[in-house]
Amino acid sequence: MKIFNLVAIILFLTYSVAEAQLGVNKETFTRADSLRGNLTPLRTCYDIDYYHLDVKFDIANKYISGSNLFKFTAVEDFTKLQFDLFSNLKVEKVVFHNQELPFTREFNAVFVTFPQTITKGSKESFTVFYSGNPTIAKRAPWDGGIMFSKDSLGNPWIATACQGMGASVWWPTKDHQYDEVDSALISISVPDTLQDVSNGRLRKVTKLKNGYTRYDWFVANPINNYDIEANIGKYTHFNDVYDGEKGKLTLDYWVLKYNLAKAKAQFGANVKDMIKAFEYWFGPYPFYEDGYKLIETPHLGMEHQSGTAYGNHFQNGYLGRDLSATGWGLKWDFIIVHESGHEWFGNNITSKDLGDMWIHEGFTNYSESLFIENRYGKQAGQEYVHGTRLLIRNDAPIVGPYNVNKEGSGDMYYKGGNLLNMVRTIIDDDAKWRAILRGLNKTFYHQTVTYNQVVDYICEQSGKDLHPVFDQFLHYKNLPILNFMFSDGKLYARWLADAKDFKMPVKVRLKGGEYQFINPGTRFAPIDLPAATKDNLEVDTFNYYIAVKVD
Repeated sequence: MKIFNLVAIILFLTYSVAEAQLGVNKETFTRADSLRGNLTPLRTCYDIDYYHLDVKFDIANKYISGSNLFKFTAVEDFTKLQFDLFSNLKVEKVVFHNQELPFTREFNAVFVTFPQTITKGSKESFTVFYSGNPTIAKRAPWDGGIMFSKDSLGNPWIATACQGMGASVWWPTKDHQYDEVDSALISISVPDTLQDVSNGRLRKVTKLKNGYTRYDWFVANPINNYDIEANIGKYTHFNDVYDGEKGKLTLDYWVLKYNLAKAKAQFGANVKDMIKAFEYWFGPYPFYEDGYKLIETPHLGMEHQSGTAYGNHFQNGYLGRDLSATGWGLKWDFIIVHESGHEWFGNNITSKDLGDMWIHEGFTNYSESLFIENRYGKQAGQEYVHGTRLLIRNDAPIVGPYNVNKEGSGDMYYKGGNLLNMVRTIIDDDAKWRAILRGLNKTFYHQTVTYNQVVDYICEQSGKDLHPVFDQFLHYKNLPILNFMFSDGKLYARWLADAKDFKMPVKVRLKGGEYQFINPGTRFAPIDLPAATKDNLEVDTFNYYIAVKVD
């Protein structure tokens, strides 16, 4: 037991930094936080339809320059709007109908004034020209920016990663998750000796006159800002096809040339099984038009839509480790499965506010156990999700404060996954549970969503009031306590919890018997479990992540 606990502590310490993928928690909020996270009229007045991002990378000087075309539809009449670009990057000019527009800056927000009213319903566009030395990511993907590195042969190897920090760390955009652009053209110019791989499908490669080549990638589906990527290096390409629910899904792989053999073996052993499992549980891969890609990167990985960043060194587990300490985590490639799971939860369904990133990470953490279940059986999947409790801290609420670009606790991963497995146990109907997961992806297909939309949908479709359950596990750090009391030979039970009027069905049994559901409230009530004693009473704490107290 001491050895087991030591392993658990080591795993916790090594992964606690990694799970803080979305940034460092802040205790106070500033004007800059509000400008970044709040939906003011200067943001909601226009709906983004299309971007054309055109950026040149001067790798030697770690310098970028280019433009972004904003095509939008006016939601209201307005004369002024906000877009976002980090203040260390210079806005050279903003052009509207061949006319430069006046603008002001406050922190990382840019405010543009138009010469006349933009009327509701009209479709307009403007272009932002910019340049500068972008923020360099020191530990991508856990801090945001651009990663300038070299491969093992000394060749330049560059990648962008900006989840949480925001896409405006390297390009001008309306930097809020609630408004996804409908489609985008990504043009990246790089030195002739290198290649760029971005989201979507490669439309064109153009040899420029200045020793650069431009790669034009088109994304046909809605995409959130932080998913848009540039990956630059000496790549080679191979491909495959998967016969999926919506037909032929192209599988494209871009890796460093000297890793080709390892990539073919590792991707071949994982990708098709992953897609098979997730299409079974969640419905069709959401971006058939843009295809599925894995791109080798100098950082560990990120869920860049239709172009998943991969840096797990062609090995199983999480950098060779099993995060569940059960053995199941070493039978598959963590980064391929986890980051691809985000294609459904994170990319297809995107939270409107960063405070609800549990919708991305909780469901995707849970997808790992569903992948295992699909490949090795239900018990294996249940053992895996139970094992990940080793990494739960119960340090803060999982839902973060809204409108300040702030995520909640990193427990959104493992506690979120255990919550969803517990909800499945409560529903007690695997066919219905699968229908709910598929229904979420169909109902909210290519949409941004709120906490209430997701929780209400699960409650409606399950026919069970699970609102108190989600409330307790997502808005409070403490576990609910199932409190038993024996009095006059009878068994009584209640819940001790933070959520108002908390209730949750839970499975109990006499030792060696069959589990049965009881449904305590917050007041002691008798439980029909004849012959129960302190010694033979058992609670299903394998599937329920709760505390138990017997008085």
